[in-house]
This record gives sequence, C-alpha cells and structure tokens, in this order.
Amino acid sequence: MTPSKTCIDNVKRFEGCELTAYPDPGSGGDPWTIGFGATGPGIKRGVVWTQQQANDRLAADVARFGEQVAAMLDGAPTTQGQFDAMTSFAFNVGARNLATSTLLRMHRSRDYDGAVGQFLRWNKAAGKVMNGLTTRREAEAAIYRGG
Repeated sequence: MTPSKTCIDNVKRFEGCELTAYPDPGSGGDPWTIGFGATGPGIKRGVVWTQQQANDRLAADVARFGEQVAAMLDGAPTTQGQFDAMTSFAFNVGARNLATSTLLRMHRSRDYDGAVGQFLRWNKAAGKVMNGLTTRREAEAAIYRGG
C-alpha cells in the first residue's frame, strides 16, 4: 500500500507549512524544522525553501513513513483509510512509537474497534492534553474508520 491524497492532506492540515527554518520550540535549537515538519541534514538557521521544495519533501517523507507502516502490518488486512491514518500517526509520533503501540498490536490482531480507541491515547505533550493533538487524533481515528 501507499499513502493516498487523504493521508497527505491530513498531514498538511495538522503540520502547517513554514518556508523558513525554525528551531524546535522545546529546545530553542535542534532539530531545526522547515516545510511540513521536515528535519535533518541541511536544515538549519537561515534555510528558506520554496513551496515546491516543501511539497516535494512532504511527498518523500510521507512515502517513507508509508513504507515503514506497510512493513509493520505483518499481513493484517488493512483498508486504505486504516493505512492512511496509521501513516499520518507515524509521521507525527514516529515509526518506532507506532511499532511498539497497542494501536498497531490491536490492528494486527484485527481488533479494529479497539485500535480506533487507541488514537486518542496519543494526545499529550509533556504529560498535558493538547487540543491540537486531540483534534489530530480524532481526524486520524475518523480516517481509520473510513470517514
């Protein structure tokens, strides 16, 4: 499977796009971020991208996360919506967190209703419920359910 336009649009909606690199809000420095949440080599103070560069990097990043999610499914039947939701989730929290999550374990055991309920467990930062993360998890759960 590969991420659909629904997945990319969901990531865009919640990541937002900044064409000038900015420091991590928590550290005030690394990792520097640009575009739709891109980090890594070459992204530092003073870097400016075009919208096309941001769009291209997003497409590559979402595809990479999609490959990682596909490898984690272990043959479990998966709809496009379920795949897109888990790819958006992994883009935000990291593939390692998805790999060790109850959400993925429930999905692989075909407990899809249970998996839907797991999205909202990931709505905190530094132990505090974040409204933006709650909204994002609700959107991912809706995509997972096929909405």
